[in-house]
Amino acid sequence: MNLLHANDRAGEYPASWYAETATPLAPFAPLRGAARADVVVVGGGYTGLSAALHLAGRGYDVTLLEAHRLGFGASGRNGGQVGSGQRLEQDALERMAGGAAARALWDLGEEAKALVKALILDQRMDVTFHPGIVHACRTGPEVRAAHAYADMLRSSYNYHQIEALDRDDLHAILPSAAYVGGDLDMGAGHVHPLGFAFGLARAAKAAGVRIFERSEVVRITPGARVRVDTGDGHVEADHLILACNGYLGDLAPRVAARVMPINNFIVATEPLGKRVVNVLRRNVAVADTRFVVNYFRLTEDGRLLFGGGESYGYRFPRDIRAVVRKPMLQVFPNLADVALTHAWGGTLAITRTRMPHFTRLAGNILSASGYSGHGVAMATLSGRLLAEAVAGQAERFDLMAGLPAPGFPGGAALRSPLLALAMTWFALRDRLGI
Repeated sequence: MNLLHANDRAGEYPASWYAETATPLAPFAPLRGAARADVVVVGGGYTGLSAALHLAGRGYDVTLLEAHRLGFGASGRNGGQVGSGQRLEQDALERMAGGAAARALWDLGEEAKALVKALILDQRMDVTFHPGIVHACRTGPEVRAAHAYADMLRSSYNYHQIEALDRDDLHAILPSAAYVGGDLDMGAGHVHPLGFAFGLARAAKAAGVRIFERSEVVRITPGARVRVDTGDGHVEADHLILACNGYLGDLAPRVAARVMPINNFIVATEPLGKRVVNVLRRNVAVADTRFVVNYFRLTEDGRLLFGGGESYGYRFPRDIRAVVRKPMLQVFPNLADVALTHAWGGTLAITRTRMPHFTRLAGNILSASGYSGHGVAMATLSGRLLAEAVAGQAERFDLMAGLPAPGFPGGAALRSPLLALAMTWFALRDRLGI
């Protein structure tokens, strides 16, 4: 089954709070007939839109193909958190890649946040960057580890925007008995994710990128001039960028063996009014320490957006509200009587290392995907790195491509059931508090 069509109506955004509140983006026509470009980009999320925008800024003639609508996938459905650094913490990166590479990866992560902020301002997007992410811990040992990590970032990486929170400090921001401390990173933040994707799309269009929606790629023919076929047309180009993330399908089996699509779910409550002070007392986002992470924040109209729960097959559960309500009430039992006005799912992509998978499939075919829940910032930066690589400045792309990228056991065929077994075990550990 193709994930592009497993859970959604063709060419339609899910009935999310994001789709309801983003300034609408006029649709683009499908590709018809033959086209030619310097670079063809497949995928209209953060990676593809950013790559197209940065390539156009360098003078390249760019065509972008999106199977549904721009921002249709994870880019328009996620929690909106713009985190610091990489998905892995710096001590883990030091063990994986060494101190110098870990430092370079930290700098890339900081550049990624700065790029999101700069694009919002420079392109005059109808989006606000709200500073602050709380990392909420459930146990004393987790709190001690979070405080030690904050100390490490200050001492080893000269990062002073993170503050340790004890129980009272945390409860002054997040009055939930589920958590006993953590940290507050004011260098990180949160945005309206679909609004940001639309902002990138408008910027790319203004820069001269030719964009085609409802143009699902069915075949790629490598060569000195790559040919990309859709159902009703084709593009020939000197370079191809694959920016499909969890919706890659069978287009690149080498990538699919290392990048695993999973589903995640979000609900929006009705506006909370005065009750908001019993949920969050500052306009910051939150991510907790569960293996299957709970993440949440407030909207401009006083709703709680709460993400939680995952699935590892193709289909979303029939009752997303019930799936997410359970972890939401574990954190906020006082919201048992609050209506959930929106519920939606999305497909993201993870890797075994939780670091993005960059690869050069051929001399003129590049791919970046597998952001593992850290994609708002890193996917946007990936577009810049892909554009650099196309232009022959590949050092930063090669840094990412040189990271370990083990395949999932069983390859693409067996990765889903094996991952489901592993995730079930980790979810059980969450419930048992291990």
